[in-house]
Amino acid sequence: MAFLFLNGWLVFAGVIAIMAVATLIKQSILPAAVTQTIGDLPYLVQVPIVILIADLGVYWTHRILHVVPALWEIHSVHHAVEELDWLAAIHQHPLDVMFMKAGALFPLYALGFSAEAIATYLVIYFWQTWLVHANVRLNYGPLRHILVSPEFHHWHHSSETAARDKNFAGFIAIYDVLFGSAYLPKGQDPKAFGVDHPMPTNYLALLAYPFVAWVSKHKRSDPSAAQPHGGEPAQPRQSAPLS
Repeated sequence: MAFLFLNGWLVFAGVIAIMAVATLIKQSILPAAVTQTIGDLPYLVQVPIVILIADLGVYWTHRILHVVPALWEIHSVHHAVEELDWLAAIHQHPLDVMFMKAGALFPLYALGFSAEAIATYLVIYFWQTWLVHANVRLNYGPLRHILVSPEFHHWHHSSETAARDKNFAGFIAIYDVLFGSAYLPKGQDPKAFGVDHPMPTNYLALLAYPFVAWVSKHKRSDPSAAQPHGGEPAQPRQSAPLS
């Protein structure tokens, strides 16, 4: 409930800032002919284009959250869930949500898509987010490598080595196929979820976790802090535990 009700206000503030900057760029940098042409497209044409652009943004921001160690500390709050169900969709650090919202919404507002088309995308996006985290067995059959199903996203949360850093797309699984990050073994289901080290379990501690992890990692990488008695330097870690 804390993630659901408290995160929403923080993320809303972030989205307002994203909209403001994107609108400024639209008005001052992009040619008016471009934004006008996009804005004049019929609603039913805009919506699929919006989904394609937004999900490409989700794919790359999501992948960056996994690749950049400092950003992974933020995103690991989401991956800390060990029993995957629909509530995992909201178990996210607000900075994580803001970063991915920027990847999806910034180009949409900057390019001048209509508010109706963007609102439709957001409704579909929220439904999709709840669905792909839900504890259901849906694989979409012949479309399993085209559209993101619960099966597809459950593998993204798997703690199994082969599945790590895979399946980043939100809607369009073909992005993962094109960029070489798809993992969907046929006839198998992920058996375990979570990260490799203990995580806090309450809301405020999870909000603080990335900052504590950054400080902890900095101390481990600082020879003067890591070996006050002349020992070996601490070895860098991909994710810093709170021990």
